[in-house]
Formats: sequence, structure tokens, C-alpha cells
Amino acid sequence: MAVRIFITGGTFDKEYNEITGRLFFKDTHMLELLEKGRCKVPVEIRTLMMIDSLEMTDGDRSLIAHQCHSCDETQIVVTHGTDTIAETARVLAEKVHHKTIVLTGAMIPIKFGSSDGLFNLGSALAFAQTLPDGVYVAMNGRYFNWDNVRKNKETGVFEEIH
Repeated sequence: MAVRIFITGGTFDKEYNEITGRLFFKDTHMLELLEKGRCKVPVEIRTLMMIDSLEMTDGDRSLIAHQCHSCDETQIVVTHGTDTIAETARVLAEKVHHKTIVLTGAMIPIKFGSSDGLFNLGSALAFAQTLPDGVYVAMNGRYFNWDNVRKNKETGVFEEIH
């Protein structure tokens, strides 16, 4: 069975407007990333939203949970903004069971060329296929249990809470 990829936005898919100097959303870069990474894993991709995670609402998180619960696939990757990824992971852990869900993101937009997003995506796909049922966050080659992760806003690195 394929790995389901749900796209929600975040820095992962942001683009840079050279005139205004602002980041914005246009289209997902997922197919390009999978091609660049020479991914041979069968995937099913669905864009749920393209928003910054700081703007994500409870309703948005409920939609993500509903889609994870309703899809046929049991191995799921969710691309997400890093600022509130742990909050969404908590909601998914409460609402979705008997599936392996791995949330991942990027600290630098893919379009910047030196993004960590490609590595994080590859790691998330591997973790989704190998970890037991549960909800995880994958960043920088590591995975974290949903209830034991935070983004250290001083260092820009994800770390265990305990």
C-alpha cells in the first residue's frame, strides 16, 4: 500500500517574492521533491491547505485529523509548519488510532535551494514505513514521539522535552 502524504503548507512550500521581500504560498513542491530525492515509494498526495502553521485553527487541525482517520492508508506523512507542529501532533494522537503518522517540515523554504526539507521529507517517509502505530514528528534525521517534542526557538532545533 502507498504512503499517504497530506500537505498543509508551512515553510516547506513557501516561495519568496523578490519585489516585496515576503514569503507566500503558490503551489506545493512535493512532486519536485520526490523526483529530486529519486523516491521509489508509492505515494498518494493530497493538499489539504497551504497556510503558515501560526495561522492554523482548531478547525484546520480537525480537518487534518479527519483526513488521516478517513484515508485507506495506514502510513501517513503530513507536511506542516514547524511553529505549531507539536500542537497538531497532539490533536492527531487524540483523534487518530491504528495508523503511523509522521509530521515533518522545514526551517528553510524549499525554493531557497539549501533547505532541510528534502532530507526531512525522506526521513519522514522512511519513519512512516518503519515505526509502529502512533504519531511522530520527524526533523533533522530524528523522530520524536508526539508528546515528547518541542521546537527550541532559540536554537531552531527540535528536541525532546524530557
